[in-house]
Amino acid sequence: MSASERVEPDSSSFSQLDERIQRWIWSAGWTVMRDIQEKAIPALVNADRDVIIAAATASGKTEAAFFPILTNFLKNGSEGCVIYISPLKALINDQWERLDQLCENLEIPVTPWHGDVAANRKARFIKKPYGVLLITPESLEALFVNRGHSVPTLFKSLRYVVIDELHAFIGSERGKQLQSLLHRLELAADHPVPRVGLSATLGDMALASTFMRPEKSEQTQLIVSQNAHQELKLIIKGYVDKPLKPRADSEAEISDVSREETSTSLNAIADHLYRVLRGTNNLVFPNSRGAVETYADLLRRRCENERVPNEFWPHHGSLSKNIREETEQALKAGDKPATAICTTTLELGIDIGGVKSIAQIGSPPSVASLRQRLGRSGRRAGESSILRCYCVEHELTSESPLSDRLHEGLIQSTAMLQLLLAGWCEPPHPQGLHASTLVQQLLSLIAQYGGITSKKAWESLIGGSVFSNIIKEDFVGLLKTLIERDLIYQDKTGLLLLGERGERMVSHYDFYAAFMSEDEYRLSYNGSTLGALPISKPLLPEQNVIFAGRRWQVISVDSTDRVIVVAPSVGGKPPLFDGAGIMVHDRIRQEMRAVLDGNDIPAFLDPAAKMLLVEAREAYEEMDLTKGLYTREGKNLILMNWCGDWTNNALAMFLTALGCPATNEGMILRLTAESINSIAPFLDRIAKSSQEELLAFVGKAKNLQCEKWDWALPTDLLVKSFASTRLDVSGAQREAARLLNS
Repeated sequence: MSASERVEPDSSSFSQLDERIQRWIWSAGWTVMRDIQEKAIPALVNADRDVIIAAATASGKTEAAFFPILTNFLKNGSEGCVIYISPLKALINDQWERLDQLCENLEIPVTPWHGDVAANRKARFIKKPYGVLLITPESLEALFVNRGHSVPTLFKSLRYVVIDELHAFIGSERGKQLQSLLHRLELAADHPVPRVGLSATLGDMALASTFMRPEKSEQTQLIVSQNAHQELKLIIKGYVDKPLKPRADSEAEISDVSREETSTSLNAIADHLYRVLRGTNNLVFPNSRGAVETYADLLRRRCENERVPNEFWPHHGSLSKNIREETEQALKAGDKPATAICTTTLELGIDIGGVKSIAQIGSPPSVASLRQRLGRSGRRAGESSILRCYCVEHELTSESPLSDRLHEGLIQSTAMLQLLLAGWCEPPHPQGLHASTLVQQLLSLIAQYGGITSKKAWESLIGGSVFSNIIKEDFVGLLKTLIERDLIYQDKTGLLLLGERGERMVSHYDFYAAFMSEDEYRLSYNGSTLGALPISKPLLPEQNVIFAGRRWQVISVDSTDRVIVVAPSVGGKPPLFDGAGIMVHDRIRQEMRAVLDGNDIPAFLDPAAKMLLVEAREAYEEMDLTKGLYTREGKNLILMNWCGDWTNNALAMFLTALGCPATNEGMILRLTAESINSIAPFLDRIAKSSQEELLAFVGKAKNLQCEKWDWALPTDLLVKSFASTRLDVSGAQREAARLLNS
């Protein structure tokens, strides 16, 4: 009996696969093709279109893409390659193991390519560029820079490009870099190459299509899983954090972390996590690397106090590879219970097996992120996805600010869970110019070709729709500024070449990443690396620190080699890590208002959270915010317009530039103004100004350099780039007009 008769005999999609792949599917014990696989096979097998496959984590997206791709390979001889682009080295390693099992019997090589891969493996691919190449955008950038002249030969028979975790790229410098690299790959291959996007979370498929192929997005075929999701069990647990009691003099030597542990909420959350998670595999997301260290330490010490094996492991990007892999293996092994206290490092598709539940401490970064995290839970048949959210609010006093009185964290978490249940998540935000990345790509292009004309640079970068919002005037201004800063120069023939400063920067390994990364100290114990700390957060000898979920004392700090040597200790506090603030979408703020305006109590709130919601609604009514948008807090006028951060950041910036100091504080805009009437002239000016006038207001700000190469931009282009990524200028104008009429 053939494989096609044993597996889904009525599946026309299955019958389109190569016989060897059919046999592999049958030997793997498959009895049915999933819905996205049924749809993806005919869409991809002929390599004639772009495709986006969107489905939950562990739903078979990789197989949906590679079964038809490999069938195309086997049908068309022994030439060509497919590039798989991943945001993480760990995901490349994971997918290599997965694809190598499938490709071994097909005699199709699978080559991982990143900094940890041996040079001889890379050399084999360079010698014969055939098979599947697994690579990050940064390593692909390095190929263009270091092997520019051989790139056309390497990729002349490129058949597909697969982008995994597509949503992780959209709206960032790295995403703009990826768009540029995809276009440059097609220029090198000298033929259109089908692009295949894989994603678990996409709030707007049309925007995702535009990101993947800006000039022909309408031709992308969208494949969205229709499989019914399993039951979802939710709870928000509310906590009130009471002020710390003054310490007696005898307590003066207690470590900083000990003072933190007198927080009622911190200990209560740790106690609850310990009680409900022990004995199973779980993921806990506390929103920051410092909080990961705090909770990993608290939970490990509870295991020690109970004299049971530790089940709680830290995982974040500053930990060493060995420590991160130890956590991943503990989860994947399945022979002993393990819970990872983690950041977004375990949000993406690294295979750690199924987990019993997800815990979220504090408001989730986004609804999309929450959906992605939930995809890890309840994978086994008959299991529910379980989400526990822990919200901490401050105990109220007569001095409590408005955001505390309205319990902003609880209201935001409640709104986000309601939107999750309604099936909504944030759409991508791909509109940014990211002119910083244009600088990097221009330097990379010059390095690739050894010199290019300004016309070819324009055609390759702007004409290819990647940086299509850059006008010629701005491009010419950029070239002049880069020449002034010795990043490039133009010879007598008009050829653009790297300047002395540009040569040095392109030659450094840090060049390949489009995003900014801070210099770091390496933490070392007994010769083993524990991880890294930002150089802007130095530690001093004899200082105590919690890292990798354990307590250490600093023995020495070597500033030359940037090494901090530590030894085990009984005290410590988590190190400070820098982290970017999360931008909240308009829709979330509108839902927050609906939560406060409503009377229903969501069933997923525990008794303490219900009391906090009632308390917030009472304060909301007392301040007359049910009827208006303004209230007073001390000398400040408080505006609650329920807009997202892109709009309110712009509104605050414009008001400040016009002489009405304003600050966006999340739920509120804080204005230094006497009355509502006193801000009307400012709002009128904003509503009636041209875009050019509003951008001039942006130019008055002093902190516009947010991306890696912003320092190299001419002022006008820097202002436009900042506004496109951090502000909604048109939204602020509309809001100013609305406020005038309210």
